[in-house]
Amino acid sequence: MPSMAPLSSGNKNGDGNGNVPGRGNGVPFGGHWGPPESTSATPSAANEAVGKRKATTLLPQTRVTKRQALLNQRRALPIASVESELVNHVKKNETLVVIGETGSGKTTQLPQFLHSAGFCKGGMMVAITQPRRVAAITVATRVAEEMGVEVGQEVGYSIRFEDCTSPSTQLKYMTDGMLLREALLDPLLSRYSLVVIDEAHERTIHTDVLFGLLKGVQKRRQAASTATKSSKKKAATTGVALKDLQNLLTTSKTPLEKKNSALKLVIHLEEIPGDILLFLTGQEEIESMERLLKERASHLSPKVPKLLVVPIYAALPSEQQMRVFQPAPDGTRKVILATNIAETSLTIPGIRYVIDPGLVKARAYNPRTGVESLEVVPVSKAQARQRSGRAGRERPGKCFRLYTEDLYRKLEDSTVPEIKRCNLANVVLQLKAFGIDDVLGFDFMDKPSRIAIVKSLEHLYSLGALTDEGKLSDPIGTRMARFPLEPMYAKAMLISCEMGCSEEMLATVSMMSVDSVFYAPRDKLQEANNARNRFISADGDHITLINVLRHYIQEAEEAGAGAGAGEAEDTSSNSNSNENKKVFKRIRSWCTANFINARSLKRAVDIQKQIRGYVEGMGLTIISCGDDMLSFRRCLAASFFLNAARRQLDGTYRALASGQSVAIHPSSVLFGQKPDCVVFNELVRTNRSYIRNITRVDSLWLPELAPHYYAAQALNTPCQS
Repeated sequence: MPSMAPLSSGNKNGDGNGNVPGRGNGVPFGGHWGPPESTSATPSAANEAVGKRKATTLLPQTRVTKRQALLNQRRALPIASVESELVNHVKKNETLVVIGETGSGKTTQLPQFLHSAGFCKGGMMVAITQPRRVAAITVATRVAEEMGVEVGQEVGYSIRFEDCTSPSTQLKYMTDGMLLREALLDPLLSRYSLVVIDEAHERTIHTDVLFGLLKGVQKRRQAASTATKSSKKKAATTGVALKDLQNLLTTSKTPLEKKNSALKLVIHLEEIPGDILLFLTGQEEIESMERLLKERASHLSPKVPKLLVVPIYAALPSEQQMRVFQPAPDGTRKVILATNIAETSLTIPGIRYVIDPGLVKARAYNPRTGVESLEVVPVSKAQARQRSGRAGRERPGKCFRLYTEDLYRKLEDSTVPEIKRCNLANVVLQLKAFGIDDVLGFDFMDKPSRIAIVKSLEHLYSLGALTDEGKLSDPIGTRMARFPLEPMYAKAMLISCEMGCSEEMLATVSMMSVDSVFYAPRDKLQEANNARNRFISADGDHITLINVLRHYIQEAEEAGAGAGAGEAEDTSSNSNSNENKKVFKRIRSWCTANFINARSLKRAVDIQKQIRGYVEGMGLTIISCGDDMLSFRRCLAASFFLNAARRQLDGTYRALASGQSVAIHPSSVLFGQKPDCVVFNELVRTNRSYIRNITRVDSLWLPELAPHYYAAQALNTPCQS
């Protein structure tokens, strides 16, 4: 069998085009593929993937009819015409780069080609990595449907805190981070005959580390092959523009002007029927635009088509996310307000017009200060092309870019790889767990700056994960590496077991690992705020989240679901039991009445269960502090001492580790209050720097609980403006 090798695009041993000397060349197919009539992720597929976790059993006659329709769709995809050629290239080459336009069928069809070609014989699997969990679930569900099997059987998926596979699984869709964790237990990835890295052009931090690890596996193993594919070539070729897609450039200088331009464009667009997709940077901007559009649309002339405004972002409840896939009523134009989740992860039918303000919210990291933040930055040319590709998928379309052609020319060709703009502490911890002590010498595709790696080593050392010699400490470091959590959260779990509040920290870490559990629609803002007040703790956001989870579990138990609130939802969705349906309905009603995102909360319960398993597997005991939140707040100070901030004389806050001036985010329960000292979990930078997920602590606890990091005398004096 061919040996396994990773994509070598950009590698010093390659030719810059993804080809490795002496190993055969990657074969680009993208220039000959056009947009398909039907996409690989239809509304029904997405609906089944997100709204359900199991494939529905169909009546034989219905199944035959549906299978035939799916088969016709597969045959119509551009990739179908090169199936045999693709399979031959995979068999002949150790490394293969597959390039094709969005919607050509790479993600759904290539794995099925490999399955048919025998790559899953003898109990072997093909792994297909995705950068986002939503995509892993959606695509696995679609492929299972096309193959006529239940998701979780021959076709399955694995994401953080959720595994939907079985011993019969042959095609396994998974997030890139999950494949990394599998490599910890099986360094040779011996269960896989082939690894497909999808969306390779996005260059996530996990994908980059995977490339380096797979190159090492290739040297030690001669039993597998890696096919790596990307919707746009990363090196010399950046892709082919969609046929019949017209890009119109308009001038705009400021975010406010961009917002007004987008608003006017949506309202006054005098074009033939077709839905509009408007890219925005986040939930707040989407909600603001939604409110403005609805207000303006109510005053439109009867001659103008009605507007149906539909938002989509990660924190939106799943039943509301599904609205984007539903067709608009006759005489109505649908306007979808989306984050960059709609760039690649979702395929929405009916989009004829795309409005691109040219901005995106991205993670940023300053290794000199150690501050990681979310910032609004210009898109890259590659992202701009990706956005324009959302239009004209089914018929000719247009993309309106709200920036000048001169600004477009100045954009970066591609997005800066995540590994060069993120805190690397988790990456370094995992590499240490792999036995790679020389992190500076690791073969990254794009080597991070030396200062970023050194800062991460210092970060881990301050958490006690590394010894003075820079090796993984035992037991702290080895235990931290076993958790599927950020290092600071992993250390928090270990400390909480010593301080007698591990049940509360378990709840906190679980709730911090999901999208926002609070949902506040603009038209019911006061009601939502009143509902949130029932859970608020004067000590801050962490205890508020604990209160939400406690009430949710209590409600589930009273409804008859027992301690497993998560199972109540799963059981009810796949059972005919009236009792289970009543339990499920009661829990859903409670979430709706309290403006709680039921999907996020259920996921938090699932995460809580899995982390509990990790803790107990280490021989540690889960203990609750009950209502003694003093010990819990001390534990937060001991765990998140790197993220502490103290009030200054002018009322703002100074992050003690970086010296940066910050403010409490409006979403915090402590907004408007002025606690002397706080710990936080996230820094967000928009027009100013905000800290989110905050709890008040005593500043004197910091030198007591983290004496190796803080000097007591430095904290006993008032902060200066």
